[in-house]
Amino acid sequence: MPKKIEARRSAIHGNGVFATEAIAKGERVVRYKGKLRTHEEVDGEYGEEPETGHTFLFTLNDKYVIDANIDGNVARWINHSCDPNCEAVYEESDSGKKRKDRIYIEAMRDIAAGEELTYNYGIVLSEPHTEANKKLWACRCGSPRCTGTMLQPKKGKKKA
Repeated sequence: MPKKIEARRSAIHGNGVFATEAIAKGERVVRYKGKLRTHEEVDGEYGEEPETGHTFLFTLNDKYVIDANIDGNVARWINHSCDPNCEAVYEESDSGKKRKDRIYIEAMRDIAAGEELTYNYGIVLSEPHTEANKKLWACRCGSPRCTGTMLQPKKGKKKA
């Protein structure tokens, strides 16, 4: 994967990742990297911390989480959008070893040089989507399609 991206300040939130060259639809842009940890390790490390609406944790599979707080790369700075230009693509290892699975960020459409890269975080909470949770996980993408939250609708619930 040629390096066509860089991190810098974002109008969406904090840091963001921007194209330094044009990126073609379907192009694999970057692998999401960080320390591979079990769900239990992550819960033990971060479970007691209050939620901040800011995370560098990416669920890889039912066994592992990628913790980009440790050894993370530029992909951790890609912001959420309700109208994203990229998507997170799960690649299962041919070996069947879950620790060898990968997450890649790929372009969903052509992206111009200078444009910020975004994907839908797909955050799913087991607890109810209270007003406090929606505020905590507020979306700042600015898209006309913005739902106002990074939280995904509960399965079986219709959008209002």
